[in-house]
Amino acid sequence: MNKDIAYPPPQYHLTLAAMSPHAVRHIRRIVRTYALMWEMPHIAEVAELAVSELLANVVRHVPDRSCTVLLIAEEGRLRVEVGDNWPPLPARRTAGPWEESGRGLDLVDLITDAWGIDRSPARPGKTVWFELKA
Repeated sequence: MNKDIAYPPPQYHLTLAAMSPHAVRHIRRIVRTYALMWEMPHIAEVAELAVSELLANVVRHVPDRSCTVLLIAEEGRLRVEVGDNWPPLPARRTAGPWEESGRGLDLVDLITDAWGIDRSPARPGKTVWFELKA
């Protein structure tokens, strides 16, 4: 990063209710904006797509649709975490050729450098995360 430019802090945290596709579009814009501000323009689109898939799971499966989104810029990589308080873990599955859903985690696996699911003993839910090398 250029030392003469004022950058935003290397983390961004948001708590929201992902009630609609509009909320997902809003988070996509935030992810893109921060990737650009953190001088990671070449991974902005991939980060947008991957976070969309994680948020789609919240919209589809978490009853109250509330979640947290955490963006972390560390030297050489971007980490995005989506956490919720719903205990069931997302599962990869084989979608049929005509199904409109069921490929999200496969897509995240394909386009990111790493991804995973963490549980916290402090809360009932989980955090699904991915990382992209800048």
